[in-house]
Amino acid sequence: MQFHAQQAARSLILLGFSVLIYMLHFTGKIYLFINPKYLLLSQAAAFLFLLLFFIQITRVWTIKGAHDHDSCSHTGECCSHDDHHDHFHDHGTTPFSAKKLVSYLIIVLPLLSGFMLPAKVLDSEIADKKGAMLSIAGSSKSGQSSPATSDTEEQADAQGTGDDIQSPEGSDDQAGQDSAIPEGTEAATGYENLMTDEEYNKEMKELESESTIFFNDSIYSSYYEAISSNIDQYQGRKVSLYGFVYKEEGFAENQLVVSRFLVTHCVADASIIGFLSEFPDAATIEKDTWIKIEGVIETGSYMDTPIPLVKVSKWEITEEPEVPYLYPVSIQRN
Repeated sequence: MQFHAQQAARSLILLGFSVLIYMLHFTGKIYLFINPKYLLLSQAAAFLFLLLFFIQITRVWTIKGAHDHDSCSHTGECCSHDDHHDHFHDHGTTPFSAKKLVSYLIIVLPLLSGFMLPAKVLDSEIADKKGAMLSIAGSSKSGQSSPATSDTEEQADAQGTGDDIQSPEGSDDQAGQDSAIPEGTEAATGYENLMTDEEYNKEMKELESESTIFFNDSIYSSYYEAISSNIDQYQGRKVSLYGFVYKEEGFAENQLVVSRFLVTHCVADASIIGFLSEFPDAATIEKDTWIKIEGVIETGSYMDTPIPLVKVSKWEITEEPEVPYLYPVSIQRN
């Protein structure tokens, strides 16, 4: 029996990719990389890598003295090549070279990083690089005018960040208080974002009828789009939501954005969405801190573009969810 090291290396690489994808599914970390609607596609890829591994492993050991492809004449019929065919493809038995080393490293390094490095959750630093406020402003309906503002609000607008006024008098804004923020903002996992037309229409009707708008992860992006595109319709409505804190230069001391990343396909195309929020304690909260807020929607402004602004009446620090990203709703057609 003859052992072929290069064939063995290829087998291990195929097995490694299959095991890595399986581990991501088993631990739930797959949700940090792709939209849940692609889970089956990812599982199919893991199965395909495993199948290729079993095919490849048959080439690791061969009977010594058996037919050697590299020694056959390319003018004969043993390799099914005609007289004029140049035989350039590698069957894994040619001598190892620097070119091959580079090729293997290109494939192996991502595999090793997947096993050895922890998955990094996108944060405010990434949001800043993606132009968070420009993205948020772009979600709002163009041409919608902001209502009249006070002198202090005009000063904040000159900074491009919204209405700079304090929370309503008498509100009890303090960290860790026993707020009346209802639960129901569980992280979207599995196929919770897969809805029928009937279920989706029911959720959207609740947006119009409920006294408080609850931003559950499964419907968050649809609610956000509806409010951002028609702020006047929802002005004065109470909202309850949570996300991580994002700040940038030009914000007033009492301003921050309660942000989330929306993953359409994978984290590479993740976009930032969120609500500019105002309350006195905003200056004391660090970036990337996860908070829950409750407040009322008003109209703010960023670079002369109207955007939703939440005047916060209650807030509290919360834990980062196991799945911190949002995913668009997938409508299941009958």
